[in-house]
Amino acid sequence: MNVQDTHKTQGIQVISRAADILRVLGANSGGLSLGQIARKVDLPRSTVQRIVSALIHEGLVASDGGSGGLRLGDEIRVLANAPAFDLREHFRPLLDQIAAATSETVDLAVLEGANMRFIDQIEGRQRLRTVSTIGDRFPLTTTANGKAALAELSETSARTLISAELGSDDGVDALMDELRRIRDGEIATDLGEHSEEICALGFAVIGPNKEIAAISVPVPSSRFYRIRADLTKKLDHIRRSET
Repeated sequence: MNVQDTHKTQGIQVISRAADILRVLGANSGGLSLGQIARKVDLPRSTVQRIVSALIHEGLVASDGGSGGLRLGDEIRVLANAPAFDLREHFRPLLDQIAAATSETVDLAVLEGANMRFIDQIEGRQRLRTVSTIGDRFPLTTTANGKAALAELSETSARTLISAELGSDDGVDALMDELRRIRDGEIATDLGEHSEEICALGFAVIGPNKEIAAISVPVPSSRFYRIRADLTKKLDHIRRSET
């Protein structure tokens, strides 16, 4: 092997190791120390430190302030959200309309694999309101946006994703029945299933490139049931006016 081939192989190895470090940090949102990362990727601490220093310089990894831990950097979110820019621009007028009509927080999420990824949000004007982080991923079976997206899939695809997320067949049939009602026109609901402090309503939207996305309105549970009927009516009216 000549010098050029050796450098090429070493470069590929560094990229592979950097990718392993980013995956480990992605799976541990609370942050990790250099030693913890080294153990998880099975590399010497000195090697991990050199790679992490380069990743920090590029904004792909960041130090978590007081704790001294390391986490994914903001540049990762920028790169991850780049394909979603057109989708956010496309649906922003609809989010604005819903926010104006409800005064509640409005979220836009896109179906990616086995999760919903939040790509846009308009924060509500209520004193007590819900806020999520752009880029966060949420499950399919316990969220309004997840159920709305699942209802856009074939029954076979939806059942496969539901079974994988639940880890068994228990509860699959009940969720499939719920999806059929959503396909028939019901607004999707999360009645404290993902977080008991928050309920949500939502419906699916299809992007310009056939992306399956969903718009949802999360509301603190303490207020949700009082406004549920009115909120459902407003969302249903806006959804039907757009189709």
